[in-house]
Amino acid sequence: MNNALNNAAALCIAAVERDTGLGKDTLRVWERRYGFPKPDRDAKGERLYPADQVEKLHIIRCLLDRGQRPSKVVGASTEELRAMLEVPDEPRAADAPVGGSDLLQYVRLGRTVELAVSLRKALLRQGLQRFVAETVAPLSEEVGAAWMRGEIQISDEHAYTEQMQNVLRGAIGSFGPAGERPRVLLSTLPGEDHVLGLLMVEATLVSEGTACLSLGARTPMADLGRAAVENAIDVVGVSFSGAFPARQAIDRLLELRAMLPPQIALWAGGAAVRGKQKRLPGVRVVADLDDTRQALAEWRSAHLPARA
Repeated sequence: MNNALNNAAALCIAAVERDTGLGKDTLRVWERRYGFPKPDRDAKGERLYPADQVEKLHIIRCLLDRGQRPSKVVGASTEELRAMLEVPDEPRAADAPVGGSDLLQYVRLGRTVELAVSLRKALLRQGLQRFVAETVAPLSEEVGAAWMRGEIQISDEHAYTEQMQNVLRGAIGSFGPAGERPRVLLSTLPGEDHVLGLLMVEATLVSEGTACLSLGARTPMADLGRAAVENAIDVVGVSFSGAFPARQAIDRLLELRAMLPPQIALWAGGAAVRGKQKRLPGVRVVADLDDTRQALAEWRSAHLPARA
């Protein structure tokens, strides 16, 4: 009788995902890696999450949003987590801007040290996925627009890009090499030097528990194809900035698609290929970071066995 009552109050994994904002794959990875959550099972073997575990997941999500790492909080007791919540957020210094416009002012003034410090503080507050979506993406657009308007010099844009890449590489490295499928190989092709967008995608994927291997910029297609096969890659992802000729990007993607084994998916993103899906059969054009997560969910749904 008690088990029946408990099951009635429990939530299925889809409901927990909607309620907490934590993805199904994230919950399963934590279950294996950290021993929490510990769902019950219904008669069909489907996961059921008791109310107390859902409450704990809510606390964990709050702490992740404040910059805590999963390894520090998922295995902690509810009492320990509540104690962490009671610790106030680090106060913001009066001269430490947090908004995109304030950060852009640091770029305009060439204050690279202050920019780097503020970016790292934003990363700690927001966590990697929110940092990429809410700080990196809009700020990068602002910096690009400021350069187009002549408000900053190319050296300012390069300094910004270098600082942002350093912050993202450090954050990505903290996740370690392990990850869940798909195994994703990331690079740009010869002639494309811009890798910030690629790093944003990598950060989004690793925060979703994906195993990523980055080859950086300007990898020849033959080498990219060989690396994909040798490393048992599931998805090859390439990016093209708006500076790359769209016609050339399409031609190279079609050539790369023909070169790759059919079982390896090819994803492409960036301004040069945005809206070009109809001209790229066999290529998944990724519109933005949200669409990156959608492409990931589609791949897992199509290629991984259904997990309760």
